[in-house]
Amino acid sequence: MARPEYYRFHQGEKLLPFADAEYETRLAGLRSKMAEQGIDACVMTSMHNVAYYSGFLYCSFGRPYAQVVTQSDTVTFSAGIDAAQPWRRCYGDNITYTDWQRNNYWRAIRSVTGTGKTIGFEGDHLSIAQMALLDEFLQPASKVDIAPITMKQRFHKSSAELDLIRAGAATADVGGYAISDAIKAGAREIDIAMAGRDAMELEIAHRFPDAEYRDTWVWFQSGLNTDGAHNPVTSRRLERGDILSLNTFPMISGYYTALERTLFVETVDKASLSIWEANVAAHEYGMSLLQPGASCSEVTHKINDFFAERDLLQYRTFGYGHSFGVLSHYYGREAGLELREDIDTVLEPGMVISMEPMLTIPEGQPGAGGYREHDILIITEDGNENITGFPYGPDHNVIG
Repeated sequence: MARPEYYRFHQGEKLLPFADAEYETRLAGLRSKMAEQGIDACVMTSMHNVAYYSGFLYCSFGRPYAQVVTQSDTVTFSAGIDAAQPWRRCYGDNITYTDWQRNNYWRAIRSVTGTGKTIGFEGDHLSIAQMALLDEFLQPASKVDIAPITMKQRFHKSSAELDLIRAGAATADVGGYAISDAIKAGAREIDIAMAGRDAMELEIAHRFPDAEYRDTWVWFQSGLNTDGAHNPVTSRRLERGDILSLNTFPMISGYYTALERTLFVETVDKASLSIWEANVAAHEYGMSLLQPGASCSEVTHKINDFFAERDLLQYRTFGYGHSFGVLSHYYGREAGLELREDIDTVLEPGMVISMEPMLTIPEGQPGAGGYREHDILIITEDGNENITGFPYGPDHNVIG
């Protein structure tokens, strides 16, 4: 039989997270930047950019995927193992490459880009090995790193994106309430986490009956396991007086949102209460600082000063917040929109950012444990909109 290097396999109906006009607007923004920099074709390889510009969130499993955007075309490239699912879930054309000979992926891409062109690539994603193959097969006249310009475009959310992100935040709250209801002395972290995950997945299926469902998860930690924000769930059983960390992460069509809260089982001791209240105060102060015109570094330094005045700054473990949109725990991150000392990005209306101060008090000290609150805010013309609804603080989250 003839074994093609690539082919088109299109069946079923297209079903995307957003209307066609949303993707056309995104592509028009990218094409404008391409024209400014003389780029003939962008070869995007990251999950976040392919999802952002096409709607298709790929599952790599060791195989490369891509989207090529020119001034006239947008084409995704997927492996034969996926059949027609990538076409059904992408805006524009899709080409399937075969694995009957090595590097058919690049041959398929070359069929759209041609050779000898100026190629845009993602410098923060494309590996050294894949860059060598790009050079070999596309023979570019020149290359331009388009990761920075695509990141900046993703900073600013459309009204359709904001609606989806609001739904995600509301879904995170649903998971939070399910977890709160499941908390009791003797229960295991894993069982409580599953209650939150199941509640969120059902909520997503209710709100988005035509979506694909994957990647919603929970980190629920207790006692010593609260010391890190990303510590995996264990089978530890809760005890009276335990500090808890609730973290719900619904995923809707590649858009991730989050809710994080400090809680205690039945009672909270005086030392822990003091640390908790200080972190809550920093959280509220930080949210008040998220205003249009403020820079990320400015906000960070002010919260640093707040903690330093209370002799708590040494217990801070990471930045105070980051952007939300097309991102996940294993792909994507708008590194230019994080609340850190070395980020000078100015907040603008339409940006979405979290406020999430965390203090980790080492084991053996009074109030030991990790304290973290987390809300998601949309920057508006005259302030911000907090889209997280689950309550925080000692008045609400001493459970049992």
